Amino acid sequence: MADESTFAEFYRGTYRGLVTQLVAYTGDLAEAQDIAQEVYVRAWQRWRRLSEYDDPRAWVSKVGHHLAISRWRRAKVAVSTWTRHGPPPPPVEPDGATLDLVNALKRLPEAQRRALVLFHLGGFSVGDIARVEGAPEGTIKARLSRGRQALAPMLATTDALDGSRP
Repeated sequence: MADESTFAEFYRGTYRGLVTQLVAYTGDLAEAQDIAQEVYVRAWQRWRRLSEYDDPRAWVSKVGHHLAISRWRRAKVAVSTWTRHGPPPPPVEPDGATLDLVNALKRLPEAQRRALVLFHLGGFSVGDIARVEGAPEGTIKARLSRGRQALAPMLATTDALDGSRP
């Protein structure tokens, strides 16, 4: 019978060995532990069937090996890309106006904030936002209108204080 207690027993009996094996593959204890965690999540999802195997430990060992190789390949591609194209440019520090906008947006109800961000910063149409949000277009238009009305005084006050607006 595949149940929680048999999985817990299996986990306790095989975890240390799997991590030791993965450390040998990866050379990194933290990486090995991350992979082992992913292996046991997958094992738990399949435990009813996996518990019927003659040697479920072989399954976790094989999956752990495959995951270690997969991570190694992704890292290799990332290094290759970095070597070919160089490091990514440093992130652009937000200017004062952007920080003011973000702070003002935080003060809005979440639905209005999402609508404004998707429309004005994300370039989504009202129809697209309605589909994403699962709401009628009229509701999205109302959120945009109310959000703009609420933002205007917050941003006008900020602009007047920093002298960037006549």
